[in-house]
Amino acid sequence: MTDNPTAPRIAPMTYNARGNPVHTWTLTPSHITDPVHCILPPDGVLPVIFVPGIMGSNLESKPEKGKKNKKAGPVWRLDAGFMGKNMWLALNWMNKKAGIRQQLLHPARVEVDNKGAVPKRAAGTVLVPPERDKKKTILALTKRYEERGWGEVSETSYHAFLLWLEDTLNSQFLPHQWPQFDIRPEHLHTVAVEPGPTHITRLKPEIPIAMPGLGANLASQLPSILSDELVARGGYRMPVHACGYNWLDSNEQAASRLAKRIDELMHQYGRNCQQVILVTHSMGGLVARRCAQLPGMADKIAGVVHGVMPATGAPVAYRRCKVGMSDEDPIAGAVIGPTGQEVTAVFAQAPGALQLLPTQDYAPGWLRLIDERGGPAMPRQPEKDPYEEIYLRRDRWWGLLREEWLAPKDGDPITWEIFAGNIMKAKSFHKDINASYHPQTYVYYGSDDKHPSFESITWKMTRGANVNGPHGSRPDSLTVSNLQMHQVRDDGRSPVYVGGHEQPIPPMRGDPDAPVKTVQTSYWELHCKMQDGSGDGTVPVSSGSAPIKQARNGGVRQQIKAPGFDHEASYANPLTQQFTLYSLIKIAAKAKRPLCVS
Repeated sequence: MTDNPTAPRIAPMTYNARGNPVHTWTLTPSHITDPVHCILPPDGVLPVIFVPGIMGSNLESKPEKGKKNKKAGPVWRLDAGFMGKNMWLALNWMNKKAGIRQQLLHPARVEVDNKGAVPKRAAGTVLVPPERDKKKTILALTKRYEERGWGEVSETSYHAFLLWLEDTLNSQFLPHQWPQFDIRPEHLHTVAVEPGPTHITRLKPEIPIAMPGLGANLASQLPSILSDELVARGGYRMPVHACGYNWLDSNEQAASRLAKRIDELMHQYGRNCQQVILVTHSMGGLVARRCAQLPGMADKIAGVVHGVMPATGAPVAYRRCKVGMSDEDPIAGAVIGPTGQEVTAVFAQAPGALQLLPTQDYAPGWLRLIDERGGPAMPRQPEKDPYEEIYLRRDRWWGLLREEWLAPKDGDPITWEIFAGNIMKAKSFHKDINASYHPQTYVYYGSDDKHPSFESITWKMTRGANVNGPHGSRPDSLTVSNLQMHQVRDDGRSPVYVGGHEQPIPPMRGDPDAPVKTVQTSYWELHCKMQDGSGDGTVPVSSGSAPIKQARNGGVRQQIKAPGFDHEASYANPLTQQFTLYSLIKIAAKAKRPLCVS
């Protein structure tokens, strides 16, 4: 017997590459005869696959044809560096010229990079046998996380959430012991196990179980979780995977990649796995919606949780093509593109990025020009079709982009025809996913005045400075609204100038070496105004809240709006994390039972 006969011996458990539990035990002397307990997790496996948003996947360059020795290198790496800040992106992309961006960030020249940073600690079912050499343990963990796809997605944006999710779903498999739920003694009963005096504790059936993390306001809006649902979810291990994608290419291709990942995981886990659950961020929601439409995929997906999805697009995508990001966020703008020229050089050749533009289902009239008194200077655009009326408009300055920006210095220019083809791909993609949602869909979106978003884009006319000649010579607002691209001065920033020129300012007397300064003269300055609506800083409320209004056949089971988070960091918010957990419980309760369960 052992020195402490009341303490059972429990064999430590890890998981192998296929996700199956492995128990290890060292042989003991023959006089020790008490049993060794192997605590078994549930047989059922219901993987959770996280699908990131645009720019949330690591990318590397594809090896060039005919150059076998040339290795691929990272092009877009989202590791947390010094003090959690992504120094790699800053060092490699801050203030890069448009031509370099166009060369490197081309959808045909990059692919998903799975060698991004991964966690260095165990979590949930990501367990490996302990090694005396700590480096070997970390290497083993790295391999497991890379097999899960975590190296494909942004460490800075997502890994803290993925770790929380993996721990929450897979550290304890007895429902009555889950700390996220308010389970009281009256919710429990004990059952005798024959033969012998053993008893087990179980939840009583059909008992509403509170979930304090949702908060009183949100909990009052959602149907309660029932004890039966917790028990059903308790029949699964829910390992957390991630699936990055080439966000420069069409979301159609990303959906195919996700479908392939789903098939791979179901094959890996075998007959114990009948379905998966998708959790998405931003544009990843569009990818998941298209994936669920592919042949046979809807049946392999138990449900989907969408976070801050631009369901009908976002006007900010138009604005960034026109004036860049420097006035929204100077630091992020220096990386993504401070002016419209840098953004256009990438977006115009990237179908995935263009699929974030407002769709045909976004409310008409989201683009407008107002005069100096605030009155309308042209009919609001679009009336019906944003693709023809705005994105492909070449004869008005307020069209999506300037044609000469398709051929930046030191870049690999694309033609208008290529750009137009990408716009038509966006139109086709938008039409394909229109009003289509998986029948088990849960949605959250941001609604906070502290994180304003662009519900619409407004250009405002203000009087320019120092134009010679009488004021009466200024063109009227109707004329301004009809000006073509070449009739305005536009360097990819706000404002755009009508008339005038760049004029040097004479240096002050006595300082001949002073740098020459200039001033922009014009009849009119056309200022692109800042955010005008509530949201999460990127997706406006109208687009974030669209799913429940759009969905055919009531596919959206629950949709909530929540304050207090920025778009990128939405999954770092405790409220959205708890709603995600709530949604996963509800989906798992209705998922297909594994074949190992009678």
